Amino acid sequence: MQLCALSGVSSWEDEVREFLQAEAAPYAQEIRTDALGNLIIRKKGAKAAGDKLLLCAHMDEVGLMIRHMTEEGYLKFDTVGSLDRRVLLGKQVLVGPNRLPGVVGLKAYHLVSREEEKNVPKLKDYYIDIGAGDRAEAEKMVNLGDVAVFTTRPESFGDGLLKAKALDDRIGCAVLLTLLKEELPMDCTFVFTAQEEVGTRGAFGAAFSVTPELALVLEGTTAADLPGTPPQKQVCALGGGAVLTLMDRGSIADRGVFERLRTLAEEQGIPWQLKRFVSGSNDAAAIQRTKSGVRTAVLSAPVRYVHAPAGLACVSDMEAVLALARALIYDVAKEV
Repeated sequence: MQLCALSGVSSWEDEVREFLQAEAAPYAQEIRTDALGNLIIRKKGAKAAGDKLLLCAHMDEVGLMIRHMTEEGYLKFDTVGSLDRRVLLGKQVLVGPNRLPGVVGLKAYHLVSREEEKNVPKLKDYYIDIGAGDRAEAEKMVNLGDVAVFTTRPESFGDGLLKAKALDDRIGCAVLLTLLKEELPMDCTFVFTAQEEVGTRGAFGAAFSVTPELALVLEGTTAADLPGTPPQKQVCALGGGAVLTLMDRGSIADRGVFERLRTLAEEQGIPWQLKRFVSGSNDAAAIQRTKSGVRTAVLSAPVRYVHAPAGLACVSDMEAVLALARALIYDVAKEV
């Protein structure tokens, strides 16, 4: 929950990175931050393994960036990463490094025409209200280029669920941090990447500098197990276990690593499910194509309402992701 409460809009991951670094420091042999803001950590295990295995999760989250201030003191913005415009109205945000409270606003409903009711408002129609009286007052509190983050408070929800923002991919970060604190059977490199939500930019640089033989990307993936959604388009389901991906819009999993994960899950009784619909992309797309290529697979936790101010994930699915990632480390260590 603590990770989800942190602010880390793409390129502004500092708060998340500082937390992870402080938590990992007692267990790491080497920690560095590269030019793109990736946090790269080497953890010594029972066997020396060099750059055999890289485990990756991204720190950043979607958000808003201030691009203009109106004469009346309202803030106009662009999205950072992929956001559904339908969910923005009335959401509370924190703007800039001073975490200034704001509310996302839109044209008053009593002024909306019947034709406008049929359409999703365009991004240019939204604004953030920070209570400023005019542009001059707004300029004293906010700078162009500041980012806004949603304020959702993480909390337990329903039957074994977690409600929070940024579950994609603070779940992956939490799994990596847990593994970092354990005694491992081999040396591993853990990478917490920057700027995944705006095009997997951090992962390419991190993988280029590490150059692993194998890479496992831990991710939160969209779960569309919702009323009215055909089964073949539901992607995956909460409570179904860790998600294995054959293909998404950015990469095709290495068949050997994919089968290895599936076999381990079956042998060890770890709940798993297949990603049933080709959608989304993640850091695997960048890592897989680095230098002469990297054998890469993706292990995900299902998340409902991904890239929204509040998402839902199942604790048992997160535990399955952790168990399967751990199982892969121990299996790869047999080769070292």
